[in-house]
Amino acid sequence: MINIITVFFLIIRIVSNPIANLFQKKLTNQLSSFTINFYTYLILSIFCIPFICSYVKLEFINSNFISLVLLAGFMCALGTVCTIKAVNIGELSVLGPINAYKSVIGLIAALIFLKEIPSFGAITGMVFIIIGSKYIFDAEEKKFSINFIKRRDIQLRFFSLILTGIEAAILKKIILISSVEMCFIFWCFMGLFWTGIFVIIAKKNIQLKSYNVFFILLLIAFCLGLMQFSTNFVFERMNVGYALALFQLSSIITVFLGYKFCKEKNILRKLFATLIMVLGSVLIIFS
Repeated sequence: MINIITVFFLIIRIVSNPIANLFQKKLTNQLSSFTINFYTYLILSIFCIPFICSYVKLEFINSNFISLVLLAGFMCALGTVCTIKAVNIGELSVLGPINAYKSVIGLIAALIFLKEIPSFGAITGMVFIIIGSKYIFDAEEKKFSINFIKRRDIQLRFFSLILTGIEAAILKKIILISSVEMCFIFWCFMGLFWTGIFVIIAKKNIQLKSYNVFFILLLIAFCLGLMQFSTNFVFERMNVGYALALFQLSSIITVFLGYKFCKEKNILRKLFATLIMVLGSVLIIFS
């Protein structure tokens, strides 16, 4: 069972991520995924500066810690670029539920890196989540097949899931040897470090076209900041595989946002599929 405070941060995580994806999708017609990512981490890093002295403890910083935050930052930065690119060319109501497979990747990564062994109930819950995601594909009348996987948006989303699924286990290790707050601060700075490198390599123009664009970037940074801090908080109190599975409840919000703001179709069938995923999440909570 999980306590009320953990449930509160779990809800924040579930709500903030799909809203951030919606803003990212809206902005991709004006900025590249690299530029959006760079400014997101820049804003978050500036926000973190006043908290460095309070939460960054030098005694926790060693070669192991530095290697972990560099690796986590790289995987998260590259994974986020892939996610933004995927939502640009694909549909939120399809790409969101695909995220259910992240719980499986996270489960395997947590088993390898953290020795977290899932219960039978948790595994059953994950199976329900994956079944629910399959019905999302069926609602699109695009069966989950080799041809479906050949789509560029699907490939980018799965590549992102692999990166961020492994990152989740690494973040848990960072939290265990430091703190939720310190992990968040280094997540922001390492994200800025790697996205800055990506922008230079890709030779992207990072000039902003209007104040309205900057305002949307602020909203993206705010949502992703809430998302990551709440993620760290939940990771501190739950197994990574369980937490990643519960995060898939955000698919309900993603499907609705795709219908409401992007005019995506088959909303009722997709919502029915997400109910199966909710059942899987309930099994995980009570496992």
